[in-house]
Amino acid sequence: MAEENTPPQQAKGANGKKADQRAAHSLSSWDYVRPTYPHAIHPGLVPGISVDEQRRRYSVDKVVFSVAGVLTVAFVIWGLVNPANVGEVAGAAYNWVTNNLSWLFSAVATIVLVSLLALAATRYGKIPLGKDGEKPEFSTFSWVAMLFAAGLGIGVMFWGPAEPLTYFINPPPLTNAPESTEAMQFALAQTYFHWGFHAWAMYALVGGAVAYVAYRRGRSLLMSSIFRRLFGGNYTDGFAGRVVDIFAIIATLFGTAAALGIAALQIGEGVTIVTGVSEITNTVLAIVITVLMIGFILSAVSGVARGIRYLSNINIVFTLGIVGFVFLLGPTLFLLNLIPSAAIEYVGSLFDLMARSGAWGQETVDFQSAWTVYYWAWWISWSPFVGIFIARISRGRTIRQFILGVILIPSSLLIVAYGVMGASAIWMYREGAPGFHDDMAVPQVLFTMVGNLPFAEWMPYLIMVVLAIFFITAADSASVVMGILTTRGRQDPPKVVVLFWGLVMGGIAMVMLLLGDETALEGLQSLVIITAVPFAIIMLLIIVAWIQELRTDPFALRYRYANNVVRQAVREGIDMYGDDFRLRVVPSAPGEGASGGTDSAHEDYTAWYQRFDENGEPVGYNFETGEWEDGWDPDTGTIPAQSGTEQRQDTPERPS
Repeated sequence: MAEENTPPQQAKGANGKKADQRAAHSLSSWDYVRPTYPHAIHPGLVPGISVDEQRRRYSVDKVVFSVAGVLTVAFVIWGLVNPANVGEVAGAAYNWVTNNLSWLFSAVATIVLVSLLALAATRYGKIPLGKDGEKPEFSTFSWVAMLFAAGLGIGVMFWGPAEPLTYFINPPPLTNAPESTEAMQFALAQTYFHWGFHAWAMYALVGGAVAYVAYRRGRSLLMSSIFRRLFGGNYTDGFAGRVVDIFAIIATLFGTAAALGIAALQIGEGVTIVTGVSEITNTVLAIVITVLMIGFILSAVSGVARGIRYLSNINIVFTLGIVGFVFLLGPTLFLLNLIPSAAIEYVGSLFDLMARSGAWGQETVDFQSAWTVYYWAWWISWSPFVGIFIARISRGRTIRQFILGVILIPSSLLIVAYGVMGASAIWMYREGAPGFHDDMAVPQVLFTMVGNLPFAEWMPYLIMVVLAIFFITAADSASVVMGILTTRGRQDPPKVVVLFWGLVMGGIAMVMLLLGDETALEGLQSLVIITAVPFAIIMLLIIVAWIQELRTDPFALRYRYANNVVRQAVREGIDMYGDDFRLRVVPSAPGEGASGGTDSAHEDYTAWYQRFDENGEPVGYNFETGEWEDGWDPDTGTIPAQSGTEQRQDTPERPS
């Protein structure tokens, strides 16, 4: 409301009646009755709740674990016993999905990217992924470094040199002439399209939504936690929530297994080069995966999480080192010219690339099925795994910082890394380097390229070490994420659960390779696309669910109140006093003040921050002091007043 600078009697004239009315509304004009709020705090003043502050005892969700476990184990057994039959069924399903649902994957990729960029530009972009005033857990440098680590995976080694070379030799339909200058530029742009903004937007969607509900709404690190407001508490804790978590596990299993299968293929190619074996056989691949799974088992049961993190960091250094050596020992000047122009070509042709669909003809459909749709499905499958990882490292950052950082930072690194590897392979092919020819198998390209670099005889061995470390750490990390999803959000799931999912993942990778053709890529692609369909739909629902959550966020509520009251007060102040007025807080008639009619006592605004004890009973909480009414200590998970009684964080999630 506006407050005058001059006595009411001096404001007579045209506005005399309004001035008299304004003067009559003194501070005691309205009887204010505070609604009943949980913990006696208005929802607009709640600073947020962290998952660490909640009272839970986590346990294995028997429904999620048994359903997902039985389905995936049955698939592994089926694939090992009768791979031909699995291949027939998978082939039919793959053909149906690519012919009828390719549009869905393209739509999801585009909708997710556009929605997140729009979200970052709105007022919701200022909402923190944490409590009000909470500082980021990691420095900007460390956060960027970890995003780089998440972005640099097996793809740099496997697809980095091979994919651009493939597009250069056989350009996408209706684009450029093969092996032309235009084809060279577009080959890198097409690769960037598959690995850049769209891929990281999918990770950002899942990661941002999970981080928000965990570190600002106080829920578990589960995919189903995102849908509490959309589905309702009963459905989220019941059938609908479990279906979401089961699909997240299945998508993660097959998406990660595909990456592990690719790593095994590449290592197998390295073994043939080092040992002189003529070709990669299923026996060689089986031996490679068996050895790597033994490494995973040792990693999983040892509990040396710090050692795994060190290995991951070392792996990133090695990967960047390999890219750097290729840059320095390869066609450096050529790379300096091509990479920037290809990056600009990517940005300039982005809308053209997004527009390509089945409407462009059967050749485009075939290309999309083999490449673009496969990649969109792969990123969708990886989004629970990578999303939960980046959610855990992004606590305290605003939604705007998170979205722009996650989409732009890894994409910029990938543009450089894939540019170096892909452009070097194209240059060597154009120059007629030994070993390069039209029908090269994808796993051969990297080692052929390295073999043409000077002073690089040692690099095949280093590449195999990097691939092996990637296999073990990816299997370990993905298994932990699936363990979280099957233990109601427990951040340190039991080793036996982690070990189970890792072994299932290795079995799926083996089945995928057995289903493929001579390059073993068909099996990887078909199963990833098939199993990603349910989670593609879930991705669209995540957008709706997250925005619904943001609409009732304390920050959004305060913004709405501020916008309402300032707009109302400024109009009234100018109308009554021209330039000379100021604002102060005074009571207003019910429904005529800042709320604009918002019912702040409605459960949409209040139910989420009601605290519960381990038995699901409401318990008081003081938001000013951070104290629980019964004395529960979130650091120890105990109630000191109860002599020796410990109530640790091991219960199923309660409404929050």
